[in-house]
Amino acid sequence: MSDINRSYETVPVVTEQKDISSHRYDEETSAEFAEPMGNRAYSVREHDDHDGKTGTGFGAFALIVSILSLFFMPVILGIVGIILGFIARRRGASTLGAWAIGVGVVSIIVGIFIMPFF
Repeated sequence: MSDINRSYETVPVVTEQKDISSHRYDEETSAEFAEPMGNRAYSVREHDDHDGKTGTGFGAFALIVSILSLFFMPVILGIVGIILGFIARRRGASTLGAWAIGVGVVSIIVGIFIMPFF
């Protein structure tokens, strides 16, 4: 092996203590106010038709089914009308959906409690 001259620098040891309270630390800190990308839940509402045409179609169909339930198969069509009414309300047609739900409930009540007496 060859002899290598190695020179080691000595590091001076700092023995004086500084008073931390007398120094000002001008450091910039920040915090993130945005929601992290990984925590966002996928929402179907963000991708729906925003002008309400999809909800209006569901609402009209739900109301038609609920009205038909007053005359034919009140329990089955009433339940279908209520479910479609909730879907219509979720898609933006709150008035049509509420009417479909109301007519479906009335149809079920009439079909179960009043029609057996006639």
